[in-house]
Amino acid sequence: MNLCDSGIAACYTGRSVPEAVAVIRAEAPDVVTVNEVCEPDVPALAAAMAAAQPAGTVVRVFTPAADRRTDGPFHCLDGQRYGIGLLLRLPSGHTRHREYHGIYPAQDTRDPEERVWVCVDAEAGPVACTTHLASTSATVALAQCRYLFGTVLPSVRARDGYRPAVLGGDLNLREGGSPDVRSCVPAGYPRRGDGGVQHVVATPEFAVASAATLDLAGTTDHPGLVVKLTQRTGRP
Repeated sequence: MNLCDSGIAACYTGRSVPEAVAVIRAEAPDVVTVNEVCEPDVPALAAAMAAAQPAGTVVRVFTPAADRRTDGPFHCLDGQRYGIGLLLRLPSGHTRHREYHGIYPAQDTRDPEERVWVCVDAEAGPVACTTHLASTSATVALAQCRYLFGTVLPSVRARDGYRPAVLGGDLNLREGGSPDVRSCVPAGYPRRGDGGVQHVVATPEFAVASAATLDLAGTTDHPGLVVKLTQRTGRP
């Protein structure tokens, strides 16, 4: 789910947090990914996730987009850092995790926002990732998507014996579009989208049990996307 409207000008801390918190409390997810978010909103969402299922530990990460003009992080209008966030619930007794993040080698040089990715590799549960690909060039978005699934995800998974992985994010590519998002998602990887540019993609250890979009009351330019996965062994 995205936490502000398209364009940096609409991004202020807390703008859409109440709607996102309500979704998290209702769905009690194990992984939450957010794009176009101001950094202070991520702890608020983590608190809602912890309250929805008190058992276990919620890991939260935030990675700012890079600003080509300043060689620093991009900022929301209220001065907070702007970027992508990820929340991952770990089972009780598990807290160890590693965070990996980076900037894509392919960028649209006409866009001051340089796109990034982030993954969390925890000792329990799947590898979880999120990203927000280029919105100004479908060609660049496709190159970033291929790098994500061809380089980033295999590299992160290989650090711990190729464990299962799930990614949610705004890929700025559509099913049936030109280019088509399916041209950069590996064969055998289950995927569900919101009918637009948001997608959840998992490695072949998973199957999609259900998918639905949720109304976020017009506070973002995307709906919420909820995807329920099962492991091929039948475990949730």
